[in-house]
Amino acid sequence: MGIYQLVAPVMALVFALCAAGIQTSVSKHVAQETGTGNYKHSYHMVFAGLTVSCTLSLICAYMVFTYSIPISTYFLGDIRTAPLLKMLAFSFPLSCIHSCINGYYYGIRKTALPALTQLAEQLSRILCILFLYMYCEKKNIQLTLQGLVLGSITGEALAVLISLIAIYHRFHTIEKNFIKSWHPTLHTLPLHIGQILSLGAPLSANRIVINLLAGMETIMIPRSLVKYGLTYSSALSIYGVMTGMVIPLILFPSAITNSVSVLLLPIVSEADVLNRQHTIAKAVRNSIFYCCLLGFTCTFFFFLFGIPIGNLLFSSTLAGKLLMIISFICPFMYINTTLTSVINGLGRTFLTFSFSLTALLIRLIFVIFVIPLFGINAYLMGLLVSQLIITVLNVLALRKYILYNSVVS
Repeated sequence: MGIYQLVAPVMALVFALCAAGIQTSVSKHVAQETGTGNYKHSYHMVFAGLTVSCTLSLICAYMVFTYSIPISTYFLGDIRTAPLLKMLAFSFPLSCIHSCINGYYYGIRKTALPALTQLAEQLSRILCILFLYMYCEKKNIQLTLQGLVLGSITGEALAVLISLIAIYHRFHTIEKNFIKSWHPTLHTLPLHIGQILSLGAPLSANRIVINLLAGMETIMIPRSLVKYGLTYSSALSIYGVMTGMVIPLILFPSAITNSVSVLLLPIVSEADVLNRQHTIAKAVRNSIFYCCLLGFTCTFFFFLFGIPIGNLLFSSTLAGKLLMIISFICPFMYINTTLTSVINGLGRTFLTFSFSLTALLIRLIFVIFVIPLFGINAYLMGLLVSQLIITVLNVLALRKYILYNSVVS
């Protein structure tokens, strides 16, 4: 599991370059265009986003596939990740198509399709891996990490297929003359690409820097644990338990806050364009209240039942103990997810970048200097401190809307 998690920085870096900023930009521009009744322009924005995102993803897929060995050796520090990188390269264009179409649906506030595609993706991934596991058991052979990657690619492919069918149907249902309007789109494509990149490029650049530092953090954690006194194998095992078992459990309830955050961005963008300050203020205050409610509930639950959960799900007491320690991060993590989306919706992307950069630098300090002294618990403490600081910064950045009623009175 530790080896499988090592490829995450490459995946995150590629997604940051090719899709993350573009999806947000598509969502924001579609929300603005549909808010003013320019539905045709919203279609053009999707096409422009797909053009940029898919072009970049094909380039990245070629580079990662061709240079998988140098990347695995010098960047990830483990040659065993090279075959995984080669397989994952095929998923890059699929992920970008899926993300851009999701961005369109988030922009028009239709969440049914993104929810359906995510559900289909996860189910097909699980079923594919389960089928491979049963096949390997029958043939008395070991399931390799390539089987897990194949499950991911299968899930992404199904999600893309559903997304393409849905958006094709929507375009031809709502805009019956869409095919006739497609030709002018090609003439105005540079203009629309420029509009997409006006927001997408800074966001992507921010994400790239953040993910480079996050990749450095990922690579340094096992090495710092070795300095603490563990063997590399034990360090990689603990890292795998933390990132493959504990963190996913903490992030599981954040499916709710993530869904809210992707909807908040177009809502806030539209309200900002129409100067509806009260709408933004209501969104901010409701986000803080409900995220606090969810966060403290999860903290209470994970802290009390961490060890039983670890033993039940993973047969690992270590996972349970780590879950108890990291449970205090829940309220801050969930609040930051939604407030960051609000700030992005207001177009203040530099703020979110600087906040994320600050948090990462704090975590890197803990990874480099504190983990060698106190072990993995030091990293969990670094996570808590960084999320607490981001929460304070987000609240300060949005204090105008938090105190909106007091100001107008």
